[in-house]
Amino acid sequence: MKSPELLWQPSGQRIRDAGITRYQEWLKETRGLSFASYDDLWTWSTTEIEAFWESIWQFGGVISHAHYQQVLVERKMPGARWFEGATLNYAEHALARGLQAEFRDMPALIAESEVRGRTEISWHSLRQQVGALAATLRSVGLEQGDRAVAYLPNIPETVTAMLAVTSLGGIWSCAAPDMGAVGVLDRFRQIEPKVLFAIDGYRYGGREFDRRDIVSKLLQDLPSVETIIFLPYLNAEAAPDVTAVGRELHVIPFASATAELQEPQFTPVPFSTPLWIVYSSGTTGMPKPIVHGHGGVVIQTFKAGLLHADAKPGDRAFWYSSTNWIMWNSSINGLINGVTVLLFDGNPGFPDISTLWRFAERERLNSFGTSPAFISLCMKDGITPKNEFDLSELRSVGCTGSPLSEEGYRWVYSHVKDDVRLGCISGGTDPGACFLNTCSILPVYAGEMQCRELGIATHAFNDEGQSVIDEVGELVVTQPMPSMPLFFWGDTDGSRYFSSYFENFPGVWCHGDWLKLIPRPESITGIIYGRSDSTINRHGIRMGTSEIYRVVEEFDEVLDALVVDLEYLQKDSYMALFVVLRDPMFKFDANPCGPAPDGRVAGVASRQGEKSEAVTGVSEPLRAALVDAIKTLLSARHIPDGIFAIPTVPRTLSGKKLEIPVKRILLGHDLSKAVNRDSMINPESIDWFVAFAAGRNDNSAL
Repeated sequence: MKSPELLWQPSGQRIRDAGITRYQEWLKETRGLSFASYDDLWTWSTTEIEAFWESIWQFGGVISHAHYQQVLVERKMPGARWFEGATLNYAEHALARGLQAEFRDMPALIAESEVRGRTEISWHSLRQQVGALAATLRSVGLEQGDRAVAYLPNIPETVTAMLAVTSLGGIWSCAAPDMGAVGVLDRFRQIEPKVLFAIDGYRYGGREFDRRDIVSKLLQDLPSVETIIFLPYLNAEAAPDVTAVGRELHVIPFASATAELQEPQFTPVPFSTPLWIVYSSGTTGMPKPIVHGHGGVVIQTFKAGLLHADAKPGDRAFWYSSTNWIMWNSSINGLINGVTVLLFDGNPGFPDISTLWRFAERERLNSFGTSPAFISLCMKDGITPKNEFDLSELRSVGCTGSPLSEEGYRWVYSHVKDDVRLGCISGGTDPGACFLNTCSILPVYAGEMQCRELGIATHAFNDEGQSVIDEVGELVVTQPMPSMPLFFWGDTDGSRYFSSYFENFPGVWCHGDWLKLIPRPESITGIIYGRSDSTINRHGIRMGTSEIYRVVEEFDEVLDALVVDLEYLQKDSYMALFVVLRDPMFKFDANPCGPAPDGRVAGVASRQGEKSEAVTGVSEPLRAALVDAIKTLLSARHIPDGIFAIPTVPRTLSGKKLEIPVKRILLGHDLSKAVNRDSMINPESIDWFVAFAAGRNDNSAL
């Protein structure tokens, strides 16, 4: 077994300052509890779950208007009922610092975008703006349980709108303006909103995108909307076109809706009251409208922020995110712990890849959150942020969205800062929590997430439903957690919710990821090997797609990659590796695959032996090097049957690779059922694979 590569060890001072250290001292003083290791603490938190979550309620300082009668009625999934009898409000927690004199004039939000310069909003000002907007919403009839939706980017107005809606007990949902009308309607039609917040357009990579036509389409096709609160973002004179709507609407400019500054009035709601609706990636079919609750989000934020992220009042934290992604919600949750939240709206690579590092230096960030894709781009660009920028205030780098390669881990420590805690995390939109998280009292090993999150009973199950260590299994959660979805909107009998998580193992949440838990001296670490339904199983040997990407994307010639295994009835599987090349051999122009010299579709293979460079778009030396690397570093059983150049990798709006939809397209499934283009950041990328499949000549091309 390979020895783990230790990249970071917390100093004694870091351990003493850690939030989890303060929590353990508090447990000892107030409960008489003491734990010898992190994993001992984790075991207690996932076996004595009622005692653990009650301790978080008290340690975090939940603001409740009525006390709970019982922490947990019954340990069951789905259907666990937490803190019944308690009433509280998410927005009240998020804005509480604005009542404290020392925070009143400190920044709650700092924002920058391609449209505007730097904007800073104090805690007091944010409270007042939320109060003003909430009063406007109340005046147009928004009540507890009504849905208010937004078509807005990552700017302060979006935060204000979310807090105003939830302060009244309304239910929030959001889509970023880079989504097309169909994708937005697939989401919002399901929840019948009463209020729409919308924008005239946005700027990305120096290009302006007018979205007024889409806003008009939303108004026409969402008959439940009675009020639109409109923000002219690109053009101060812009207004929504409501002429074709065919019904009366309240049309209110955002500036008017927030003009009468006032203190907010918070509506106390039961613990398990819907707070917001977020969505699965929706790669096929309708996106799942996942409902999270006020109480679950608040108590999860106290736990994750204070114990894992080391959140401290006055810290400056940033995570690059779109408003489509759960990481936007998670970032704004930082307000609950007194953190100043940094917002950035725009292309992180414009005008160059250093844009966000300049932002980190200028704003003296303590925490910088990003994705493996961004780190990979920085690596390939050859920048060394630690030599170019003052990152002296940076204590942690966060990373999620997909597994980060071991080389990515090393790059952070060699090129960003050698004393940061690199927190690679894995959780998601669905659970509203992390399965694997970061912790400042534990070391960082290359390629491994530091620990299982406290209070989340994460295990790897084999096919027999047994918990396994040091082997790959299904990622499951065996005990209920307060943050798990209340239900899916419109799923009246709960069947869709049940089938999404609980069909594989009764009473156990099965997430659909391959997980390996690894025993280390300080804790059990974890590696995610990709989606269990896209794992490549060849000759009985399973391998996560992320393992292949780690090898392939190390090549300087390869910018990105996608791998799928095509299984045919009574035929051997065919494993296809698709690569985006730094210097492609031909242009991908009118024909989505690019024309090959012989007139065939480039990338479509024939039945006869090895394919020509002109057809595959991959040079023979590179193909041989890729094959050798996979054979040597991974497995001879997982050598691709074909390697093809593509213009770009299809991705969801949150950046995930569309392995399963591509697989379905190449297996001949109906395109409309195989993929939802409106859930994609680059829908045109699918055209290449459609042409590839069409050129297979009745499956003979592969």
